[in-house]
Amino acid sequence: MVREVYHKALKALQDEVLDMGKMVSQAIQDSIQALQTRDIEASKEIIKKDLEINKKRFDIEEKCIVLIATQQPLAVDLRTLTAILSIITDLERMGDHAEGNAKINIMIGEEPLIKPLVDIPRMGEIGIAMLEKSLKAFMERDVEAARSVCDEDDKVDALHDQIYHELLLLMMGNPKIINLATYLTWVSHNLERIADRVTNIAERTVYMVTGEMEELNVSKY
Repeated sequence: MVREVYHKALKALQDEVLDMGKMVSQAIQDSIQALQTRDIEASKEIIKKDLEINKKRFDIEEKCIVLIATQQPLAVDLRTLTAILSIITDLERMGDHAEGNAKINIMIGEEPLIKPLVDIPRMGEIGIAMLEKSLKAFMERDVEAARSVCDEDDKVDALHDQIYHELLLLMMGNPKIINLATYLTWVSHNLERIADRVTNIAERTVYMVTGEMEELNVSKY
């Protein structure tokens, strides 16, 4: 009976990780939309909601520590708990990157964007899809799906490089837009880092299932 309660608690923790992932995914999506629509109030709301993401991380972390201390899990259960601790840390950092983009939108203020946003939203779409796929792989213990997530990271890296070079050319042609162009490079960098952190989740999933550490985030680009 005690073990049954323990396994229910472990399953509930994994569900909470999925819930946290949805919060982060929404924050990423909202931050890009706010930038596109120049919605400063929406950006302020994203910053406030980041506190909820942080709290979720600490709540899950505390529950993990209690289970480790009281149940002394072995083998795969211990790997699951340590994977959760790692995953929620990466999720919390992704939330920080989304919050960072919200702050950048506020810094830009009432100024119009120097160019229509095409590649930045695409980076966000790929990153969100990667995140959802990685969490599904985690919940389903799907090693191959986890490995395949990392293939998408190269697309994000390529878009980031493309954005950087395009903005650099714009700055060279018109020094007056240097500040605004720099803000957009920061946005792109935050999205690139989000994709990198998703690959960390995939690596932890592989470790949780196989017991072997693999570096999956090796760029092919």
